[in-house]
Amino acid sequence: MSNLVEKAKEFLAEKIANVKKPEASVTDVSVKRLGLDGAHFNSEVSVDNPYSHRLPICELTYTLKSAGRMVASGTMADPGWVEASGVTKLEIPVKVPYDFLMSLLRDIGRDWDLDYELEVGLTIDLPIIGNFTIPLNTKGEMKLPSISDLFSSE
Repeated sequence: MSNLVEKAKEFLAEKIANVKKPEASVTDVSVKRLGLDGAHFNSEVSVDNPYSHRLPICELTYTLKSAGRMVASGTMADPGWVEASGVTKLEIPVKVPYDFLMSLLRDIGRDWDLDYELEVGLTIDLPIIGNFTIPLNTKGEMKLPSISDLFSSE
């Protein structure tokens, strides 16, 4: 009898392991605007849902790092749904106070860009399986707007 139970467990584990799961990727990280309260960055995450029904997003967590230091982090509870059989784009707004940007001035001053690392955890509620977290990590350079960019009419 125990042999039958073990075979059933193995069969179920194999079937669950081969179930298609949603996939995600960070598609953009950019400066959205500079305001009196700090710099506002915008990140975009694309989530591909292979299922014919929409899936609830439980939470989205993010951490923005530069020069090995944490710049900003946060959690977006219940940010919405991943639409059925398609790609859903999620925006992650990140606000960074100017005083922290000033501490990164050495990195910014060399080439007027900000080297960053963005870590995102996207937790989705999958039927039968339960909560499933998709870890994302991206690194890159963000070109900061120049003084003339701030005052241009475009």
